[in-house]
Amino acid sequence: MRAPTDIHSQSTMKEVLEAFPWAQRALFRHFHIGGCSSCAFDPGETLEDLCQRNDGLNPTEVLDRIRESHDEDAKLWITATDAAQALKIEGGAHLVDIRTSEEWNAVHLEGSVHMSQSSMQTILSKWSRETLLIIVDHTGKTSLDAATYFQGQGFKQVRCMEGGIDAWSQEVDRSIPRYRLESA
Repeated sequence: MRAPTDIHSQSTMKEVLEAFPWAQRALFRHFHIGGCSSCAFDPGETLEDLCQRNDGLNPTEVLDRIRESHDEDAKLWITATDAAQALKIEGGAHLVDIRTSEEWNAVHLEGSVHMSQSSMQTILSKWSRETLLIIVDHTGKTSLDAATYFQGQGFKQVRCMEGGIDAWSQEVDRSIPRYRLESA
């Protein structure tokens, strides 16, 4: 795996994504690249080749944008321990669980709200945009997209629980069972 400092225009997209795990979000958000089948890229394709076939984008500028987005995304993380502290304060935070219904039904954190169409209506219409909103998923890999959505809806303090409910069960409350998702 390459370090972020080792990535350059001749790096493959696989290497870019290994160094910057959320680069695909940045590429789609800023350049409409990689978010759907019409703008997808191949993991073996170089960053330079990707830029060439997308209106001759400057690879250095694209890489700069990926790095900026990576740094912005890093600011969204909160540890499970810090999240637990925030939740102890009356009205200090809301916990939104974005896992599947099956995962939620198997195990969830007390006081958390499972994201559904119904809960989204309540969140968007009744929750303060100023209160800390903590997104929790299984292992911390999918929460950034939800955080971006809530930021777009005007929520000012959105954080993603680093390591998800899995980290909570290791760092905060060992009575919360850990689990593994089986491939279909």
